[in-house]
Order: sequence, then structure tokens, then C-alpha cells
Amino acid sequence: MRAVQIEKFGGPEELRFVETDTPEPGPGQVRIAVRACGTNPADWAVREGMLGGPLPQGTGFEVAGVVDALGAGAEGVSVGDRVFGNVRFGTRTSGAAEYTVLDHWSFVPGSLSFAQAAAIPMAGETAVRALDEVGVTGGQTVFINGASGAVGQLATQVAVQRGARVIGTSGAAKAARMRELGAEVVAHGDGLEERVRELAPQGVDRVVDIGPGGQLPLLISLAGGDTSHVVTVTDFQNADTYGVRASGRENTVFRYDALQPLADDIAAGRISFPVWRVEPWEKIAEVQETIRSGRSEGKTVLRVSE
Repeated sequence: MRAVQIEKFGGPEELRFVETDTPEPGPGQVRIAVRACGTNPADWAVREGMLGGPLPQGTGFEVAGVVDALGAGAEGVSVGDRVFGNVRFGTRTSGAAEYTVLDHWSFVPGSLSFAQAAAIPMAGETAVRALDEVGVTGGQTVFINGASGAVGQLATQVAVQRGARVIGTSGAAKAARMRELGAEVVAHGDGLEERVRELAPQGVDRVVDIGPGGQLPLLISLAGGDTSHVVTVTDFQNADTYGVRASGRENTVFRYDALQPLADDIAAGRISFPVWRVEPWEKIAEVQETIRSGRSEGKTVLRVSE
């Protein structure tokens, strides 16, 4: 089968289309014929070696496609089902491949395209996990640092669904959309704490950090000094220094069970999560560089096959 592999860590030129063996599903797994592969900042980080792992290595953590084969003991799923899910990190064949295997999967609602479904897994799982790890519930005021990104947009909407008040950072270009999603918007940059306290003079009940690193002291202050009410999914480097939970590292309990409800809500229009661009997977290097440069305006999905 055809797949994209990284044979040496480095720039976009290290992404190679290769012919390789079609993977076989192990116990409890399914193999899918990939139709679409989601893209994320983690893709170029993996390519550059920031997350390590063996070589050669595949790329792409999110997929949607059609079940092609079942591993022993795989239950509740049949060949021909439309499914989506997260691909295991560090394998020779990941999401950008004609076939891949999944340990966990959800079903693509009938009204969603494969591209829409492939956009959900990483952002959706991360959003729900972060909210749950600090116990976001109705009646709370939640500050989401980095609310206008893919994870932040989903976290905002799920928190609002739960009955929470959301204050979130956003650039000017996405501010109107964030207000439509239910957030009270504040700008990034100097004076952030003052802007948040204008809206919440006593501080906030919970903080979800999806923004750039280096802001944990400010975020802890907004949470009244209680580090247990702050979670970061981005600033792993400083989390231990300040005693903040860093979600997504070793020993994280991932919330794959959250994906089916999210997909159903998106299909029903209860949650908005549009795909910005769908590109042929031959453009994978260009897409990764667009994300890396900060020029991406939303979620891009690679079309692997029709």
C-alpha cells in the first residue's frame, strides 16, 4: 500500500510517499481503508523529532474511513462500517496511509463527510479531557486561554453546553465567531489579566490553557492561586515548576469515549466545527508548513481516497 513516512527527522522534504506492507489488525483492533486524515501542529512536531519515536515513522493522528478487516475480539463493528478515530503514535503507518489500524473508534454519523469526521478526534478528545480534568460544570466561570483554535472552539462549546460561563482569548479575526459560540472574548497580550478581571473581578473558577507557553503564573492568579483548578495541554515545559496539571503526557487517561457524542452533536448542528480546507494528501508537506507558519485559518483535512 501507499503511505507517507518519515525516514529522517527534519523539514517537509523528509515526508516521503513509500510502498509498504498493509498493516494487519491485532486483537481488538480494526483496519480501515482511509478516506481522510486530519492535520495538526503535532504533525510537524513529530516530523522534526520533537516527540522522538522510532524511524521510519508514519504521520497523521486522525483518520476516517471504512472498516476493511477486524482483529480477533473486535466487537460492535462490522466490515463496511464508516468509522473515525485516533491513530497510535510512533507506528510505521499512521493516518496518512491507504490503510491503518485503530484501537478505538467511533461511527461517522450519516450526515457527516469523512473529512468532517477526520477533523474531530484530536481536538475533540483534548477539549473534553481538559474540561473534565479540572471539573468544569454548570454555574462556573471558565477562562480558556487560546479559545479560538480548534481545541479551544470545541472546549468553549462543550463548556457552554454544560452551563458554564466562558471567557476566552481570541485574535480580532476570530472574535466574532467566538462570540457566536458563546464566549466572552478578550484579546491576547499585555494587560490580559486586567481584561479578564474587568469581566470577572473575583477571578475565575477554572482555567484551561491551550495557548502559548509562559503564562501559567498569570493563569494561576486568575484561578485564585489554586493550581488544582488550572490545566494546560500545551505548556508541559513549565507545568511541573508551577504545580499545574499537564494533560496529554504519560499516564493520561484519554477520553476516546467523548468522540461519539461530539460527532453526533456536530452532525445535529448542536456544535459547530467546520473544516477550513480539504486538500489531496499529496499536498501534505505544504499543509504542514502552513500550520507551522501560523498561516492556517482553521482545520485542514487531507483527502486520501474517494
